[in-house]
Amino acid sequence: MVSVARAVFGELPSGAGTVEKFQLQSELLRVDIISWGCTITALEVKDRQGRASDVVLGFADLEVLWTPRVLSNGIQFSRVSPDGEEGYPGELKVWVTYTLDGGELMVNYRAQANQTTPVNLTNHSYFNLAGQGSPNIYDHEVTIEADTFLPVDETLIPTGEVAPVQGTAFDLRKPVELGKHLQAFHLNGFDHNFCLKGSKEKHFCARVHHAGSGRVLEVYTTQPGVQFYTGNFLDGTLKGKSGAVYPKHSGFCLETQNWPDAVNQPHFPPVLLRPGEEYNHTTWFKFSVA
Repeated sequence: MVSVARAVFGELPSGAGTVEKFQLQSELLRVDIISWGCTITALEVKDRQGRASDVVLGFADLEVLWTPRVLSNGIQFSRVSPDGEEGYPGELKVWVTYTLDGGELMVNYRAQANQTTPVNLTNHSYFNLAGQGSPNIYDHEVTIEADTFLPVDETLIPTGEVAPVQGTAFDLRKPVELGKHLQAFHLNGFDHNFCLKGSKEKHFCARVHHAGSGRVLEVYTTQPGVQFYTGNFLDGTLKGKSGAVYPKHSGFCLETQNWPDAVNQPHFPPVLLRPGEEYNHTTWFKFSVA
């Protein structure tokens, strides 16, 4: 059974609108989502002792107010991006739907355009399975189902090469403890796209396990890639929820998406959406304990 509660979160300055908060709750998860930026602001998951902790860090890029529609087991947000917004051609209609089923949060993205335009939608939540405010993610065990990844240049843009992970620090096909792995390979962290092995149907993407709490996050998606980011640019200057400070490597992102820079790389999966077509991708975040 899923409950959906709706409340006022706050007001935007200059009368720009009211920000609403929607709380989705099952017997295993509680998720708070606000209409400003269509953003997950809290996600409480129980550990093996049955104690719930918020595993999402408390800041995000909040840009625009979305229009909400309450569903029986979730919430759908929509907005229209006008022609020329952020330099993109055409009017783009977008729908993002969050639904909750037990320990699984499903996020569906749909879009339609009246001109040919690149579309690549994802979620940029920062997770820490020990609980937001924990100092780092070094004790998290990570697996990513990818045989290849995209090397990047000094500006973190893919070079166009699709490189095998075999024999490199990017081989995460078997579980690695993140802190030990970064140290062994002298890495500053990850901020790379991994090229997933699955088809356009739902396929396994990644698994993260925190042994201390027993919490497990498994990610499934219809997308061809996932950007694995380990909070390399967090520096402790941002104050988060409950006064928490977020230093380097205090959270991770698993951003399911098309491959970055696909618009400039013809051998990457196509990223252009044309009139009459519909962009439709889904990602599942499944939480459990082990």
